[in-house]
Amino acid sequence: MKVVTLGLGYIGLPTSALIAKNGIAVHGVDLNENVVHTINEGKIHIVEPSLEEVVEEVVRKGFLKASTSIESGDVYLIVVPTPFKSKNEPDISFVSAATKAVIPYLKKGDLYIIESTSPIGTTEKMMDLIFSERPELTNEIFIAYCPERVLPGNIMYELVHNDRVIGGVNDISTQKALAFYKHFVNGNLHGTNARTAEMCKLTENSSRDVQIAFANELSLICDKANINVWELINLANKHPRVNILQPGCGVGGHCIAVDPYFIVADYPMESQLIGKAREINNYKSFWCAEKVKTTKLEFQLKHGKKPSIALMGLAFKPNIDDLRESPAKYIAQKVLQDAQNEEFYIVEPNITSHQVFKLTHYKEAVEKADIIVFLVNHQEFKNLDIKSDKVVLDFCGVHSNF
Repeated sequence: MKVVTLGLGYIGLPTSALIAKNGIAVHGVDLNENVVHTINEGKIHIVEPSLEEVVEEVVRKGFLKASTSIESGDVYLIVVPTPFKSKNEPDISFVSAATKAVIPYLKKGDLYIIESTSPIGTTEKMMDLIFSERPELTNEIFIAYCPERVLPGNIMYELVHNDRVIGGVNDISTQKALAFYKHFVNGNLHGTNARTAEMCKLTENSSRDVQIAFANELSLICDKANINVWELINLANKHPRVNILQPGCGVGGHCIAVDPYFIVADYPMESQLIGKAREINNYKSFWCAEKVKTTKLEFQLKHGKKPSIALMGLAFKPNIDDLRESPAKYIAQKVLQDAQNEEFYIVEPNITSHQVFKLTHYKEAVEKADIIVFLVNHQEFKNLDIKSDKVVLDFCGVHSNF
């Protein structure tokens, strides 16, 4: 068996490495030549614990090869981005382009699987696309959808041990896909149809978004009511049937911040709560930026000088290098747009450089800044010695004792 993976990003590369570690030949395809070169050197272009040693091993043993071009295989995995357009409409053009690219290589008995988070009906649309161009393959290949459900920072463990939901366009496709994932997944495999599997992925992340929105809404209320939101949530969670999540400066990443829109775009009248949660979490980022602006003006009035400001963290969640849809990055951009010649120190310990922001080491930023704004709860920020004369805005609970 030979697997062809289209997309070698945050999910595609770990998935390819895991399959290859199980002795299956993997041909990984990515349009970025630097990504391809890096992988073929046995190295990685993203931050993910335990990934680099696996990539080094499988490349050295010849089970994983990266390329900018497709080769013929037996299983095709589509693991490309699915962003959203303006007006928050999902964009499946990358999935369509990847599918069109593999159509000439498909043959009888092949298995085609989409792992990219997709709107309901996408797998069926790709099936129609394939059969419209290759009608002789109708009922001759197997087509399924299997979304990833992993946590960045723990991907290599969760790819193996998490349950997977797998939905085919027909029963035989579901069974073929289940048999494929049994090669490298130890978690339970749950078969269904493609539409339900697509909706399951969207439901999981929409549920998280709604729960985070409740925590973020509480944080806004507590700020006005002069209540410590971290203490409040800690106390409320002492109830045996209450489990409130932690607030932050918004919601980011390519899953929770995006997937709910895939439901709202297609079912706007039926998804009132899901849509409102997206509004609340987006507003929290705007609110944080305004809070920084207000604090800056208050400092200037009190001290008669412009403050220096440290913005701590740019990633969308702690201890990773992923800035996709990051509320912290949005806040940094918003604050800098409103800057009036203040000194800013931008901190992100998980990346070495950024094309827009000049980065500062976190210890230097804390030492030099008058106002310290914690946007991401990175582990490096936990035990910093902060002088009492500093103004601290903690939007993510870095220094919460609860």
